[in-house]
Amino acid sequence: MKYNKTEIDSVKVRETAERYKVNLLAASILVRRGWASDPEETAFILEEDLKYTHNPFLFHEMEDAVDRIHAASDEGEKVIVFGDRDADGITSTVLIVNKLKEMGIDVSWSLPSGDDPYGITMEKVKEFAENDGTLMITVDCGISSTEEIRYAKEFGIDTIIIDHHVPGDEVPEAFAVINPKMEDCGYPFRDLAGCGVVSKVVWALTFSETDLYKKNISILNVVPGGSKSYLIEVQKLYNLIELCDPLKETIVEGIIDNPSGTNLSSYLNDSLIVVFNGAVQKKLFSQAFGSSVELNAFDIADQIYSMFSRLSGMSLLKMREISRDSRYSESPVGEIDILRNLFLALVYKQNQNLTKGYDSILDLVTIGSIADMMPLRNENRIIVKHGLKNIQNTENIGLHDLLLKQKLLEKPLATSDIAWNITPLINATGRMGVPEKAAELLFCTDQNIIRNLTDEVISLNKERKRLGDKNWDSLKSSADRSFQEFSSSLVLTGGKQVPRGITGILSARFASYFNVPAVVYTVLQERIVGSVRSLRNYPIMNMLNFCSDLFSDFGGHDFAGGFSMPAEKLPDLKKRLEEYLKNNKIVKAEEKIFEVDAELPSGFMNDEIFKVVKQFSPYGEGNPPLVFLARKLKIKNLEIVGQKKIGHVKMTLESENQSWPAIFWNASDKIAPEVKPGAYADVIFRVGNNYYQNNYMPQLIILDMAV
Repeated sequence: MKYNKTEIDSVKVRETAERYKVNLLAASILVRRGWASDPEETAFILEEDLKYTHNPFLFHEMEDAVDRIHAASDEGEKVIVFGDRDADGITSTVLIVNKLKEMGIDVSWSLPSGDDPYGITMEKVKEFAENDGTLMITVDCGISSTEEIRYAKEFGIDTIIIDHHVPGDEVPEAFAVINPKMEDCGYPFRDLAGCGVVSKVVWALTFSETDLYKKNISILNVVPGGSKSYLIEVQKLYNLIELCDPLKETIVEGIIDNPSGTNLSSYLNDSLIVVFNGAVQKKLFSQAFGSSVELNAFDIADQIYSMFSRLSGMSLLKMREISRDSRYSESPVGEIDILRNLFLALVYKQNQNLTKGYDSILDLVTIGSIADMMPLRNENRIIVKHGLKNIQNTENIGLHDLLLKQKLLEKPLATSDIAWNITPLINATGRMGVPEKAAELLFCTDQNIIRNLTDEVISLNKERKRLGDKNWDSLKSSADRSFQEFSSSLVLTGGKQVPRGITGILSARFASYFNVPAVVYTVLQERIVGSVRSLRNYPIMNMLNFCSDLFSDFGGHDFAGGFSMPAEKLPDLKKRLEEYLKNNKIVKAEEKIFEVDAELPSGFMNDEIFKVVKQFSPYGEGNPPLVFLARKLKIKNLEIVGQKKIGHVKMTLESENQSWPAIFWNASDKIAPEVKPGAYADVIFRVGNNYYQNNYMPQLIILDMAV
């Protein structure tokens, strides 16, 4: 067996267990994966409350986008949404259009169909202008549509870009750009999917319908100090965002008779002042400045006690002692922090659309995020965790029917269930040139129409698979030659016969097969359109940027991209790629070495590991499933199952009289003769479930073993 188990400090493990209130097994995983030293990231792992997600107004231009959309609503403007043809783009389109319709906006939508190019086109801009349209919103596209957005501006059309692709050297002259990959955008997390960014806009629009939109809030707390002094702390919020660090001002009784003579004035003027236990706070404030000064503040204590009965009668100091937030803070949590969090909790409790309403759209956000292979770190973890729970009880009738047809309604879902059974179907509609079919399914509320659309979507996916297999066979020889020509560092293949919609699938398959980046293109008249996919250790945007002068248009993520270019420049592209690879070597992965998250002593081979596995879910990009090592497990029984030439090995393992069913996929040829009932084996495994007849059985997924 080949594996790596990073050595970790046992003292650090114990400190982590104590700080985050987890057992030693979970603490060792936090340390070994490097999360324990990052309290904020640990919060996203151990918590699932949506309050830990980032405020959308951290995007510097979010308020501009929200106000422009409200103006369109107020003035009865015509709005169009441009999306992309993949699952991320389709879910993004459905999410924003639904919100705009809810606001009463006259909105239409457009997705690239047939051989339409990615994003906006000049023709569509002109058509929209001729229909008296005045506002375009792009979702999961637009950041590379510089010329098209400039053209729209000539017609008096504003554009709001909601995207997550890497911007080029020139950013379009849009009314507002909401993109976490933009430098200085203000947002602290860059890896939201397009639909994730859209969900932030939806939340911001929902918040803008409350009385707190664009209102200054001052969270204030006064505590007595020594020698007739008072410590006054103020935290200023705007759209619920902390505008600056809390102000701490010490006031000595009788020295200053008015707050206007202190730094407090800039924090308190033109603000709603929020306090806890108003009578006491007003008294202390008057003692600090004199009886002539009255504090006009909103006391939230009674509402907090009423809404959160477990806090009834507690002081801020007592609440600080039991607060979970202190675990995830680098600095001590003060009473002002507790008061701010109480106020936010009250806002969310009183405005259910900001919590339950937002939660209800995370089913589609989760599907788009998984489809676009976004890393499950930071707030993506909480978003996807909520979305997976919501998908089975989705309010979207079309999605419910799709889940029903895919037999996914009767079991708890993992990201792999969505990745294998839902996202390929939605993606297939775009690959086959009819993304509107999936969008219509997700928009539709007529059950009869939905049934037909679901069948059509499933049928399109079957056809997509057939075309993928057919073109794989036809391109395989060309790919082999290309692999040799590029010194085993790249694959470049394609041709007129390749349907545009499956270039992405083929490039991903070739990248996986050859273990190098792959480019697959199709020829559309005098234009080439290509897709690029890469392995997780080799970003491709630098490579595309190196060739950018050859392209008419290009863009993408770190490991997936696309481009279009004149067909006559294909030889130039090949030469340019060869030049790039001379100075940017691709290091291919060697033989698989498993990264072990924890070695389990025999006493730890119990049901506790299932709790830990669940604690660290969801798994996917950026958060692979936990890998364990256990030694000297007894093989109770063993059999070969499956009808293929290489079968699966099914066995039962035992540790301290506890039995574990286990499966070693496609491994009948790997099993040594000495691996037999009665033998003891060291095993590297993951923990999974075997679902059969509506029942779940715990199961070890063996990755490697040795006797």
